[in-house]
Amino acid sequence: MSKRYFGTDGIRGTVNQNKINGDMFFKFGLAAGTYFRNLKKKKQTAIIAKDTRLSGYTLEPALVSGLASAGMHVFTLGPLPTNGLAMLTKKMNANLGIMITASHNPFYDNGLKLFGPDGLKLSDNIEKKIEKLIDTKISKNLIKPNILGRVKRLENANENYINILKKNFPKDFSLKGLKIAIDCANGAGYKSGPNILKSLGAKVYSVGTSPNGLNINLNCGSTFPNKIRSYSIRKKVDLGISLDGDADRIIICDEKGRIIDGDQIIAMIALRWKQKRILKGGVVGTLMSNYGLEKLFKKKKIKFIRTNVGDRYVKESMKKNKCNLGGEQSGHIILGNFATTGDGLLVALEILYSMRKGKKASDLFNNFNQIPQQLVNVNVKDKSVINSKKCKKSIIKAKTLLKDNGRILVRASGTEPKIRIMCESINKKLMAKCVKLVKKSFN
Repeated sequence: MSKRYFGTDGIRGTVNQNKINGDMFFKFGLAAGTYFRNLKKKKQTAIIAKDTRLSGYTLEPALVSGLASAGMHVFTLGPLPTNGLAMLTKKMNANLGIMITASHNPFYDNGLKLFGPDGLKLSDNIEKKIEKLIDTKISKNLIKPNILGRVKRLENANENYINILKKNFPKDFSLKGLKIAIDCANGAGYKSGPNILKSLGAKVYSVGTSPNGLNINLNCGSTFPNKIRSYSIRKKVDLGISLDGDADRIIICDEKGRIIDGDQIIAMIALRWKQKRILKGGVVGTLMSNYGLEKLFKKKKIKFIRTNVGDRYVKESMKKNKCNLGGEQSGHIILGNFATTGDGLLVALEILYSMRKGKKASDLFNNFNQIPQQLVNVNVKDKSVINSKKCKKSIIKAKTLLKDNGRILVRASGTEPKIRIMCESINKKLMAKCVKLVKKSFN
């Protein structure tokens, strides 16, 4: 059975439409609170963090009200990276962690990412159970007035998150002598990003650290890597770091101004960890991972496993195959020894730790030649168009044209009203032809 509210990465959509409004967020809170309360017949604890969207001020109170109405004690943390929320959910022994965010989407979208007490995103099975409760009559799940949950704001969440990150590295780890640029996308990492780099001794140049509620991801962050590229070149830094709106993605720029995507970052970490004998089980990528990455791992005798798009599915595959490294080309990278979900700042520190002995970023990356890849996002009114005969026929024709010279992947976005077309081939003209063929079938 398909899910009604949850997509590939939580719940997401346009604010004040359909499922992203105060009424629905109250229902989400009441349903999630009821589910976890029913696991144990006593009060449970939920913690909530958010990114910097203006809509967070309307959605958070509704969510808190729903949770407290189900008997959950609630702690609100304010703006904090998604993995900071996941880490603190586990550290605080909370039963539920909720991140209010639409990640890399524009300001007018928002949503939820839910984490269990282990810091992991909720499974499809649990999400379906919560969905059933969302559609239950509200009065059925409201608890008695004397056992309502209590609500408290915690002001030190970013400091606690930074301290957890630092503990993953030796006490003598220092960034003194390094010049680093960071683009925080005017999002959830605007405080913790620059602060952790400065606390380790780096000279830090920050951009995207002035959120106004409307400028999150606006021509900045990991989906606009040219921003960090031009800024890094201008400031002549050793490394440029670009995060997305909830700081679970990272794209970087080396000292020569070359943009390094998630696949190249994963390759560097995998090769380094293999050399250090700390790589376990191989590496998990997705259907979108560049074929050049797969060829590199085959050459280096590193097991490579592809899974569905979405860092939750990456993590599930990592757990199943006992891997401690996985991620996506977009910059969602999970360092399984330290985190349960993608964390741009944690990955940045791992990269910087590799540079601590005077190594340049340009020497660490570009470990494989990427197969030319074209990614096209097509806005559609109804994503079910992907199942039409016309669309299926065009995909078959495109695959026939490509034969052994490439591959094409067509999928519906789990978070936006879009169909995503990805094509890979050394023959760029053929690649463009196949993308055009499939795109035309949506009309």
